[in-house]
Amino acid sequence: MVVSDGKTTPSWPSDEELDFMRKKVAHLSQKNAREVNVVACPYRICPLGAHIDHQGGVVTAMTINCGVLLGFVPSENGEILLQSGQFEGDLKFNSKDPQKPIENPEDINWKSYAHGAVYALQTGGYDLQKGIIGFISGVVGLDSSGLSSSAAVGIAYLLALEYANNIIIPPLDNIFLDKLIENNYLGLENGILDPSAILLSRYGYLTFMDCKTKQPFHSRFAEQNKSLQLNGEFGFKILLAFSGIRHNLPKKRGYNTRVAECKAAAHALLLAEGYENSEALLCNVDPSTYEAHKGKLEENLAKRAEHYFSETKRVAKGRDAWACGNLEDFGQLISESGRSSIDKYECGSKEMIQLYEILLKAPGVYGGRFSGAGFRGCCLAIVAVNCADKAAEFVRTEYEKAQPELVSHIPHDKRVLVCEPGGSARIIFPET
Repeated sequence: MVVSDGKTTPSWPSDEELDFMRKKVAHLSQKNAREVNVVACPYRICPLGAHIDHQGGVVTAMTINCGVLLGFVPSENGEILLQSGQFEGDLKFNSKDPQKPIENPEDINWKSYAHGAVYALQTGGYDLQKGIIGFISGVVGLDSSGLSSSAAVGIAYLLALEYANNIIIPPLDNIFLDKLIENNYLGLENGILDPSAILLSRYGYLTFMDCKTKQPFHSRFAEQNKSLQLNGEFGFKILLAFSGIRHNLPKKRGYNTRVAECKAAAHALLLAEGYENSEALLCNVDPSTYEAHKGKLEENLAKRAEHYFSETKRVAKGRDAWACGNLEDFGQLISESGRSSIDKYECGSKEMIQLYEILLKAPGVYGGRFSGAGFRGCCLAIVAVNCADKAAEFVRTEYEKAQPELVSHIPHDKRVLVCEPGGSARIIFPET
């Protein structure tokens, strides 16, 4: 197996998954399976830095060992033909067709992301003479789950179209092309956390992205404590617990409302200090300015600002804890982030909060919080390796007691997952 970055993650994708994708595309395209490339875009988690990326804060992320796979072959005439493993129907259009942003969020569906990728590349001035024939598939039940499946899908299409058209684009530029899909084409006011995590993650490292300077940096786990670096293995697993609540984020405007409130808080604080011409982002507000004028903010705006500035401190402390391999402190900060997301950022339904609180009671859990925006999907936890299975069973049992109706709609093997850290998005080429 040859991969674009010369590395593989420990267990994903498997040879069986790759063979399946290649056979599907070979049948769809009437090509040989040995001609089929596969884009692997992992899902991501955000341990710290919740809800501050759109305000220019520093956020953290790592990927996990599962995600979206897109098998594809280039088409010579610009034809785009796609099928999905999760959704019915074919998508057919041409890469040369001008794409216009979606006006009604209710019109967004699985086909929108391929159109959005073509839109982003066209907007960026790239000439798409070739299309792709492909088959895309995520993990069943994990779409709309708070693991950034939408960004993974968008990036998969970008990488495939770029390869088909012999376009070489650095990861940092692809981050902003994915933002064009989400912000301009779909109408979602998100930041750069999701594409940054998917495109920049390194196995064994925590990715930090300064969303103001747009500069990433990486910290290796326990880099200041070599005794904890055991042959590339970690002293933790990643637990994902699913709420059973699913919807497409662009269709729900709660997220955009929170973003607007953060900007309003920044504007008020900057105005109070005489900086009315500064961009209304909380990253442009000095902490001393916040402390001096926070009492002047309306209640909702005060809560959003408090979350931003306290989360910024947690990220800084989390970097030290991660570098020292101190999972107890790192986990505690994650849990505090989760509580601030509930109390100060005011996201999370009753069901999601129940799940979060159950996670924190599970054996061996260092810390947990919502994954994603907190309006649906799953919660994540960092758990000791030797307690992972016991913790998963505890969460599975207790959440089913709390929400039997929701749980009944989740496949039993998808209610709680035990995962490992992953790598970055890449194209996997056939063996030669």
